[in-house]
Amino acid sequence: MKCHFQQVALIGKYQATSSGVAGASTRLALESIGQFVLGLGCELALEAETAANMGMTDYTTMDVARIGDTCDVCVVVGGDGTMLGIGRQLAPYGVPLIGINQGRLGFITDIPFETYQSTLGPMMAGHFEEDHRSLMQARVMRDGHCVFSALAMNDVVVNRGATSGMVELRVEVDGHFVANQRADGMIIASPTGSTAYSLSAGGPLLHPSIPGWVLVPIAPHTLSNRPIVLANATEIAIEIVAGRDASANFDMQSLATLMHGDRIVVTQSEYQVRFLHPNGWSYFDTLREKLHWNEGVA
Repeated sequence: MKCHFQQVALIGKYQATSSGVAGASTRLALESIGQFVLGLGCELALEAETAANMGMTDYTTMDVARIGDTCDVCVVVGGDGTMLGIGRQLAPYGVPLIGINQGRLGFITDIPFETYQSTLGPMMAGHFEEDHRSLMQARVMRDGHCVFSALAMNDVVVNRGATSGMVELRVEVDGHFVANQRADGMIIASPTGSTAYSLSAGGPLLHPSIPGWVLVPIAPHTLSNRPIVLANATEIAIEIVAGRDASANFDMQSLATLMHGDRIVVTQSEYQVRFLHPNGWSYFDTLREKLHWNEGVA
């Protein structure tokens, strides 16, 4: 089987000493996948921090920037959090990503570890479907200056403090005042993030092909404050009006502490993440499996 990709990068969830499907440790899983890719005739590079933390010294290693510059595809082994992190970093380079699931849900790391050989082999030979996901660019503005900036693939979340009451948030869309909302917080979610925190807060599912975002209040004081779907070409601004110890996070990984008057401004990023899926992949199959739809139906 001829390899469609010459240079393949491999990255794993090295923060955990073991995380297994069918009892395999993370290192054993990475070793197995690495040897499989080499056996297909591809060149393999292990992401440098993965290699260092897992003690895997027999492979060529590269940092993320070099992977972006030189690799044709990146195989990510872990859960959705691992994929979110590397997806944001590699998006500017346009390197496509293949996800092998060793986490729990696996909405975007969608290949089960147990069947990776039968799935990954044809994909390495060029038999795959490509799926593009937009990113959000978020900035925290204070007195007219940007004090924090981050990319997000899933969501941007403004939260109240852990021990304080509700926050009051002024919401604007394209400079137009929408409402002052008192709530535990506010979520701006992409279609990718519509299956994450947004869903648990009552937001709708958005198909990945929809060029939109969903704005979801978290436990709003007024029950008529409902989620709303907006075009992702808009600019959303959330200003902290009142409340103590408010914070903003981006894909639940980056955090900024907020002050009264701070504005969280979200626009569409120029970058997209490229996912590769096996032929026949369907977003609805993923929803049905991960959300346990139709269980008990013959």
